[in-house]
Amino acid sequence: MVKFAPTVKLNNGQAFPVIGLGTWKSKPGEVEQAVKDAIDAGYRHIDGAFIYGNEVEVGNGIRAKIAEGVIKREDIFVTSKLWNTFHRPDLVVGAVKKSLQNFGLDYLDLYLIHWPVAYQEEGELFPRGADGKVFWSDVDYVDTWKELEKCVQLGLLKGIGLSNFNSEQVTRVLDSCTIKPAVNQVECHAYLNQKKMIDFCKSRGIVVTAYSPLGSPDRPWAKPGDPQLLDDAKIVAMAKKYNKTPAQVVLRYLIQHGTVPIPKSVTKSRIIQNFAVFDFELSAEDVAVMDTFDCNGRLCPLNDGKGHKYWPFSIDF
Repeated sequence: MVKFAPTVKLNNGQAFPVIGLGTWKSKPGEVEQAVKDAIDAGYRHIDGAFIYGNEVEVGNGIRAKIAEGVIKREDIFVTSKLWNTFHRPDLVVGAVKKSLQNFGLDYLDLYLIHWPVAYQEEGELFPRGADGKVFWSDVDYVDTWKELEKCVQLGLLKGIGLSNFNSEQVTRVLDSCTIKPAVNQVECHAYLNQKKMIDFCKSRGIVVTAYSPLGSPDRPWAKPGDPQLLDDAKIVAMAKKYNKTPAQVVLRYLIQHGTVPIPKSVTKSRIIQNFAVFDFELSAEDVAVMDTFDCNGRLCPLNDGKGHKYWPFSIDF
């Protein structure tokens, strides 16, 4: 097994490991150990976000491994994300500094605008009315982006990018930026393979990070009877053929598909398994079969933002 994941070069020259540990839904009391286990297993890419509520623990895990001498700070690629209530330009630098304080780090390798949709500022993270609907803000993410560029100039961030932006929104940022987005992180798995988005981003020098690569079976709004990607008979059969787990087959597909998957787990054995995807390759025929599984099976639609002028899912990609 390879000791470390290969890397791809981002458009700003950074080396981006092609698999990372996702930390969405990783509970307090579990995620610090998961980060330590991942680093011990060879992961050098940790994906976090302010809204996950676990930046402090993730940072504790990273800093523990630095203190042990397992890694140096420059060996580990750490991503976080700007939450929707901090899009207003005067709030951006403070939000970045808050995440840095949470992690206990001097800089982040990558920082993304989590969603193009802004929420009402200076209150709850999900500011809801009596009807349960989230209050929106009309801040333009292009203005938010300009503040992230300042954070790079201040040395707080090495790289900046987008998350959940559609092709038109990515284009708007590209048309007005002085620092190009390095990454667009989007939901991507065999049921939503994002081929058009990947081709679009590749043509513009942007790498796609694949979140929920295993179909996010533990998403909070999952319903009994929802299709489970890892239980799909065709994927199970393919896993048997390669003597791998269904998760390993799905992750390998995404890597060969040109994305950087960030599978989430807090289970040591699975964290190790998810990393063991560099000692085999899916045949071109099997990749073509996997391509046919796409059914636009979006699991993370941000229904709280539906109807907002910047809700990203009203166009094809």
